[in-house]
Amino acid sequence: SSYLQVIRYKTAKLFEASAELGALISQASDIQRELAAAFGRHIGTAFQLMDDLLDYTADPNEMGKNVGDDLREGKPTLPLIFLMEKGSADQQLLAREAISQNEELPDDVFDQILQGIHSSGALEYTQDAARREVHLALNTIKDFPQNPASDSLRALCEYSLIRQG
Repeated sequence: SSYLQVIRYKTAKLFEASAELGALISQASDIQRELAAAFGRHIGTAFQLMDDLLDYTADPNEMGKNVGDDLREGKPTLPLIFLMEKGSADQQLLAREAISQNEELPDDVFDQILQGIHSSGALEYTQDAARREVHLALNTIKDFPQNPASDSLRALCEYSLIRQG
């Protein structure tokens, strides 16, 4: 989707560059450098998708921000986009309004959208998308030598799906 392209060129690029730089510094082969970059791109995408998910599910005390902050600010996230595409006609309209609004959403509209996100399958869809990206990330490093560095990359993949903040 175009949203995934946006996060690949935004959040995931930082992860991609960091992973590729690590491979470059360690004098990895060109192929390993490309694989490290792909790993970073996929784990960065997964990180952003989980951040989207946490905007609707996280404990505000652990996350450091309120549930729905991105929604209140009209920021498109995958759960909101899912609702806009797959929700009921009313939910689709509310989701479009949330993205296009120039001021904070009224509480009743916010609550309706939040309820729609929770009941529509949007959260599960986002979680599945993050899992796919983690699977792709793990696949890129499957042939890396077993050592503390590659173990850390694998652990990062596991953590990215269970983080709470």
